[in-house]
Amino acid sequence: ENYRTQPPDLRWKWGENGAEEIHSKIEDCKIIPLAESLAACGRQILLTADPLKKIEATHAAFAAFTAGLLPLGVASAPAAPARPAAPQLVPADQVPKAQESDLPLSVYLLHNLAHVELNAVDLAWDTLVRFSHLHPSLPAEFFSDFLRVADDEARHLGWCLDRLAELDGGSGRFNYGCMPAHNLLWNSAQATQGDVAARLVLVPCVQEARGLDAGPRLVLRLRGHGDIRTAGIVEQISHEELAHVAVGVAWFSRICQELSLNAQTSFQSHVVELCPGGLLKGPFNYEARDTAGLQRQWYEPVSSPSPPPRKKRNKRGSARDRAIAETSSYEEERNSHQRIDVVSKRDKRKEERKMRKDLAAEAHRKLDLKLLHGRLASVLLIEATTSGTSPDLPRHEATPP
Repeated sequence: ENYRTQPPDLRWKWGENGAEEIHSKIEDCKIIPLAESLAACGRQILLTADPLKKIEATHAAFAAFTAGLLPLGVASAPAAPARPAAPQLVPADQVPKAQESDLPLSVYLLHNLAHVELNAVDLAWDTLVRFSHLHPSLPAEFFSDFLRVADDEARHLGWCLDRLAELDGGSGRFNYGCMPAHNLLWNSAQATQGDVAARLVLVPCVQEARGLDAGPRLVLRLRGHGDIRTAGIVEQISHEELAHVAVGVAWFSRICQELSLNAQTSFQSHVVELCPGGLLKGPFNYEARDTAGLQRQWYEPVSSPSPPPRKKRNKRGSARDRAIAETSSYEEERNSHQRIDVVSKRDKRKEERKMRKDLAAEAHRKLDLKLLHGRLASVLLIEATTSGTSPDLPRHEATPP
């Protein structure tokens, strides 16, 4: 209820101190031409390929609807949303991993997040448009909730694109589309296009809940590489995803109640059917999930085993990590000779430490021998004095080098 009654969030820019409002853009949204109904606007936005235009139209539709200027209406959802020419969509196993990519780590992670947010905008709009014919069986609050989710996701996408532009610095190398991406997220829309309950399970309660799990880890990773600014964006996005998961849980529970279905059993049956490849897997952020109302007994019995914990790396990190931390230039970070230089310096320091340790051990051994000879000479001298004979003192032989 708190989420539903909040005023529109107009913080569309990520400024120096975090999210900020841009009043000039807010005024521009008021003159964007809109379709005759909210559902028709949603179809129009789904068929918009340009991410920036999609963002602006989403904010404009949300502002118009909350001001009472748009009726809900009914529209048919397209089979798939329009997409820009880049990124190239490939099977998930063909998307390069971070260590295989020549992109800076911040750009790599931010590009992946931008792709997730673009899909999240379209998934929220598709939910609103595709099930618009179920109104009034589904109350108007259902559609206004998912409109607000779409508006949030558009704002998140805008933050990601703005930050990518900052990292790019006008070079044209680090924009959205600079690396391949997969289409797994949109596949969930196709798999649940005929069942609103299944859609609520798969999108908010599984996919967006995974964002609650991964968000804090991603924040720590970015901070560890010195990119505090991108980490702040990810942290804010992860915090706002709580409400989106809560919206999904609330509406799924309500639908189950009205259909006299057991919510836990129904949730688990949808997961077993829709997530055969282990989409629902730990480790889970239980605190965030509990806050969103996602009950553990719903998902734990049907989740895949968590992967084994990764071995802790040396506090100094890998050579790649040190190179990223030590340089502020992404161009320098990608030069392999710097990474090789870091490795050679590390090996040289290890050899020097070993040499100092060996020399110290040899010095201690010589000192122990001298002390032993001194003690033996003292004993023989005492014995000779008491017996009246001349002592046969041992000679100190030089120790081999």
